[in-house]
Order: sequence, then C-alpha cells, then structure tokens
Amino acid sequence: MTSKLAIVTSHPIQYYAPWFRFLAQDCQRDLRVFYLWDFGVVAQRDRQFQTTLAWDIPLLEGYPYEFVENVSAQPGTSHFWGLNNPSLAHRLRAYQPDAVLCMVYNYISLYRLIFTWRECPLLFRGDSHRLVPPTGVKAKVKQWWIRQIFQRFAACLYVGQANYRYYLEHGVHRDRLFFSPHSIDNQRFSQALPEATAAAREWKRSLGIPSDHRVILFAGKFISKKRPQDLLQAFLEASFSHVSLLFVGAGPLEAVLRSQASGSTQVYFAPFQNQSQMPRTLAIADVVVLPSYGAGETWGLIVNEAMCLGKPVIVSHHVGCAEDLVKHGQNGYIFPAGDVASLTQILIQALGQADLDQMGRRSSHHIQAYSYERMAQGLGEALASLPQSAPALNSLAIHS
Repeated sequence: MTSKLAIVTSHPIQYYAPWFRFLAQDCQRDLRVFYLWDFGVVAQRDRQFQTTLAWDIPLLEGYPYEFVENVSAQPGTSHFWGLNNPSLAHRLRAYQPDAVLCMVYNYISLYRLIFTWRECPLLFRGDSHRLVPPTGVKAKVKQWWIRQIFQRFAACLYVGQANYRYYLEHGVHRDRLFFSPHSIDNQRFSQALPEATAAAREWKRSLGIPSDHRVILFAGKFISKKRPQDLLQAFLEASFSHVSLLFVGAGPLEAVLRSQASGSTQVYFAPFQNQSQMPRTLAIADVVVLPSYGAGETWGLIVNEAMCLGKPVIVSHHVGCAEDLVKHGQNGYIFPAGDVASLTQILIQALGQADLDQMGRRSSHHIQAYSYERMAQGLGEALASLPQSAPALNSLAIHS
C-alpha cells in the first residue's frame, strides 16, 4: 500500500510552503496539503497590516495541494467560523491518507474533523505557550477543553521549550511529544546575504539614515501585542548620538508612533516589505528587536530570519522563541516584557559594545539547528510512533 500523508492548514504561509516543498522533494514524501482559505496567494486586505497584499514568493510550487471550499461569510483566521469547510472530510477520504497532520485546530472545520474522523491517526503541530499564565474560571474551563482536543491526537509536534511545557500542562504525555522546531527557509536567507548587504547600504542612504549610524530595527505589524511603542520610548530615553531606530511595517499604531517620534531626527519609518525584500530589510540592522507583550507572540519567526542574516536579537521574555534562540549576552538579550527601563539599559549595553558582529556570528551558527531538515525529522519520529496496526505507517517515517 502506498503511504500517504495529508496536511491540513489554514492558508498558504510563507514559512510553511517551503517546508512542504522540502517534504515532497527532498524527502520524496507522498503528501498533499489541504488549504482551507486562499489568503496569501490571492490579494486580500490584511486586517492587522491594514493593507492589501499577496506574498511575492512562490507558495504553491513543488508539492501537491488543493483548496477546500470555504463557505464562511467572512473567511479568515480571526474568528471561529472563518474556516468553515464542510467538504474537508470528504476531500481527505478521497485522498485516502495513512495519517493526517493538522496545523490548526480552533476553527469549526477542524472541530468537525477532530471529533468525527476515524479513518487514520491524527497528528497536531502547534506553537502555543503559557509564558503568561492565565487566571480565573474561564481559563480553567479553556484548559479543560484543550485537554479534550489534544486527547484526539495520536502524537503532537512541539516547536520549542515553552510549547513543550504547554502540551504537558494540557495532559499530553511526553511519549507523544516530538520536537519539530519552528524554522524558516534558512538557505534562501543565507544565500541572499551578500546581495542583501549591498542593497541595504543603498536603502539606508535612500532613507536618509547617516552612514555612520548603527541601526536598531523593528520589522512587523504595528499592533499592541508587539509593543513597538515600548521600543520607541526606550530608544528616546537612551539618547544615542550615532544610532538610528528604523520601524518597518504598517498597522493601527503607526500614527501614534509617528506622532511620538516627531521630535526626534533619529527615528525612521519604512512601509511594509514583502517577502522578497526581507533579506535586505534585515541586512540594514545592527540589532533586531521584538519587544512583544502577552501570550500572542507564540514564537516570533522574524527572530529566525534575523539570525540567518547574522544579526544580534533582543526580545522580551514573552516571545515564544526566547528560551530556544536567544542566549543572553551571547547572541542577544532577553528583557522583562513591558519593562521599558530594562529595555533601555539593554539597548545601551548592546549598542555600546564593539562585538556586535561576533554576536551576529553566534546567531548565524545557532540558527542552523532550526531547519526544515529538523522539522521533518520530528515529523518522521512522530509518524514512526503511531500504532503498528495502522497500515503503511512505518514507511511514512521521514528521514531527511
């Protein structure tokens, strides 16, 4: 019997599509990806970026996929009914997989699948954490409900240590947990470094940033959970003389940030940069900062990207990847989320030393372990752990 893996996910995502391609081509795996929404490949308005966009790198090349009809009146991932695909189970049965990997669960389509699917084992890969412990009755009820959900999966893939503890706290036995780290297309970013560095010098000039200034970079959505205003306040309080702060992106906080920065000649803004420009965007930086607050920053893949470009990184302790990727004082710094005074002191410490390049080299070295190969290895280990009575599952194990 031919071994088949089905992957169910919300929509084409710039971080996952290259992994699917890697699984299909490098691992020579018989798989099909089932998308529940077409955001990312069809130009649509991003609610948080507040701009219409479609990613400008190939997201549907090199692996089999299909879009499952979404009948939601408001398709999207911002609400429970946004992924409403009644034909999902039918489409999966037509494919006849030996295992199904779910990349999301908290939508009506996934609930239907999780509680009715009997044809083959279900696996789950998520990235939630409890770095900000919830309190109250509602939180206890939610924790109980997530436990019921996780019991439906034969194995779970965790992306890092905070996510690992999250599964344990929700009743998943450690024997059902397999490490499949959050990764990006390391090869694309590493290979782009020489060209991106040259392009960044010209971009820096065109933005008006003095050539002798070091650059602190925030790149992403200007939204409350990412706390760009904390970084701006810390930068202004640091009173640097030869350092500039660059905000790249868009979002509802942009007007506030521009207003608060209006008295400084060392704060710059650049618009949203699509995926093809991210190597250049990160290459302009001497330090990349992600000061997020709250439970919403489940990982922070911008940190992976920055490290691939050989950049030191500064993150708050609420950022999901902090424990895994940031070695305090070696390749970056971790500060208490929301503590502007601590962030100010870390900025002064980081920008006041001469070994930023050495810290960046440590970043570049460390991030190599967070690769699509390691993601695939974890998936293969999870598949190999499934019951022997399930046909063809042994041959599903992936060895890159």
